[in-house]
Amino acid sequence: MKKLVLATHNRDKFKEMQKALEGLDWEILAAFDFLGAPEVEEDGKTLEENSLKKARALSAFTGLPSLSDDTGLFINALGGQPGIYAARFAGEKCSYEDNVHKVLDLMKGVESGSRKAVFRTIITFFDPDKGVQQVSGEADGAITETVQGPGGFGYDPIFLPDGFSKTFAEMTLMEKNKISHRGKALQKARQLLID
Repeated sequence: MKKLVLATHNRDKFKEMQKALEGLDWEILAAFDFLGAPEVEEDGKTLEENSLKKARALSAFTGLPSLSDDTGLFINALGGQPGIYAARFAGEKCSYEDNVHKVLDLMKGVESGSRKAVFRTIITFFDPDKGVQQVSGEADGAITETVQGPGGFGYDPIFLPDGFSKTFAEMTLMEKNKISHRGKALQKARQLLID
C-alpha cells in the first residue's frame, strides 16, 4: 500500500482529513508520526503559498508524497480578517478559544445581517515524482454571537454555514465533512489520489 503523509501537526485537523480520505488505497500518516518532522513557518502571502510550502517540506523530510491544507476565515465585518492568519489571530501559541473570543469581541454590536463570513481551504498534493496539484473548497456562512456546540475545533463553534441551523461544532464529523470548506477540498483531493 502506498504511503501518504498529511503535512500537519494538528491532531484535530489530522483526524478530520484522515476520516475524509478513508477507503483509498493509501496508508495515511501524519507529520507527528515522524520524529523531528519540521514545523513549517507559514509566512506565505496566500493560502496557496502556505499549503505548498508545508507539502513540499514534509515530502522532502519523509521522502513520501504529501497532502497539506491551509485554511483561512474571511469575515466581511472585519475587513476580511483573520484571513490567512486564522490559526494565530490572537497571537502566537494562542488556543482555539483565544481566537474565538477575539473574533466575538471584535464583532460585538455587529447586527446579524452583517456577520457574513467565508471559510476557504487550499489543499496541495505534492508527489516528488509527479509534481504539485492544488484544489480548493469554500463554505459560506455567518459568525454567531455566542459559542454554540461542543464539537469540532478552531472557529467551528461560531461558524454557522448558510442553509443550516447548526454550527460546525454542533455537527457530527460526517455531517461537517460533507459541507465544510475542508471537506469539499478533500473530496477533490480524493480524486487526485485515485487518478
